This record gives sequence, C-alpha cells and structure tokens, in this order.
Amino acid sequence: MKHEKTKLLSEEVFRRLTGVKRSTFELMVEKVSLADARKKAKGGRANKLSIEDRVLMTLEYLREYRTYLHISQSYGMSESVCFKTIRFIENTLMDCKEFALPGRRALLKSDMVYETILIDATETPIERPQKNNGVSTRERKSGIH
Repeated sequence: MKHEKTKLLSEEVFRRLTGVKRSTFELMVEKVSLADARKKAKGGRANKLSIEDRVLMTLEYLREYRTYLHISQSYGMSESVCFKTIRFIENTLMDCKEFALPGRRALLKSDMVYETILIDATETPIERPQKNNGVSTRERKSGIH
C-alpha cells in the first residue's frame, strides 16, 4: 500500500520522509521479517499489513510523532493494533546490534570536539513582599470631618 508509493520516490526524498536510507530500511525489513517468522511459528493471525508497511508505519511514528489514532486511521486499523505493531517493531529493532547508537566511550574516543551548554532550570521562588498586617495596613485617621 504505502510502501508501494515510496518505491517511486528518489533516495533523497525517501530519506526525508522516513529518516533512514533505503538500504537501512531494507535491512530493517529483513530483521523484522525474521522476528515475525519466529513469532508466527507459534501460530496466530496473519497481519493485515505487509512487513514493509509496518516498518514504514513505525518510522512514520518515530519521525513525525503522530498519535496512534492518526496513524491507525491512515493505515486502516484499530488504535490498539497500531500500538502493538509499533511496539513490536521498536523492540525488534532495539534488539538488533546493527541499529544501536555508539556508546559514550565511542564518543569519547572520537576526534570531534563537542561543546556542552548547560541551562540552569531549577525552580526558584518569586521575590514578593511578605503579607503582614503591620506594614501593609494603613492607619485609620481619626478626626476627619
């Protein structure tokens, strides 16, 4: 469905749409299809969407951070099935070592110099005059005619 439309896109537009290169997308599809085959070996219903569409749906969620309701309406499924599908694909891709980000040690070993900016966002009380009756209450004037 939607994946068929993305085949017509150029490499640059595909990357702008999904956030990953087409080769990375194909590797994701391969890893998810292996995990899906292991999951379906135990039995279960067939999915309405192809694996490519499910991975594309997950990338769309991660890239645009649309709500599950909006994505489920785009793909013609219920909100709960959309949630379960995205969660399954996220967990599958996190378990793969190919998609892991470099750790802190790898960043420390690199030659790049990083500039760190810290912002103090602690909560501080607002300075206001204290309310007490002695200072802020006016005296009554007596003898006014």
